[in-house]
Amino acid sequence: MGVGALVLLAVLLRGFVVHPRLIVSGSMEPTLAVGDRLVVDTLSYRVHPPRAGDVVVFEPPPELVRSGDLREYTAIKRVIALPGQEVWVGDGQVFVDGRPLQEDYVAAEPTYQWGPARVPEDRLFVLGDNRNASSDSHVWGLLPRRSVIGRAWLRFWPPERAGAL
Repeated sequence: MGVGALVLLAVLLRGFVVHPRLIVSGSMEPTLAVGDRLVVDTLSYRVHPPRAGDVVVFEPPPELVRSGDLREYTAIKRVIALPGQEVWVGDGQVFVDGRPLQEDYVAAEPTYQWGPARVPEDRLFVLGDNRNASSDSHVWGLLPRRSVIGRAWLRFWPPERAGAL
């Protein structure tokens, strides 16, 4: 394969399949740290919808932009509840459809109360893994599904933390 073909392949992949992203806040700690660099898969959600537990990159919803809490052009959070599911946060726990989530990836138990609410058909309930230091659905509401860009798939930097998410 020639250099021109490799460049064309790289441009097509970056334009339609994967995008690099830099983590600029601590809202997803301990899963993702400030300075981590990721590859975001933008193709898989054309085949299937987001799943609970996926870490998604999205365009900030209008509520976040209006609040002035916009520090970046894209945001990243974990999908907690899907359309049709009921979610609430209380007593240091997140509940989906009445069952507590087993979350070994969070920085600390949430210290706030939210819900209960049923997630509408075109929305997702997303939270940062750093529950008490994240501007997410418990602050600005449910994420419009159309705002999702893709799934955080692979951390490639720093090398000692590289691997699939």
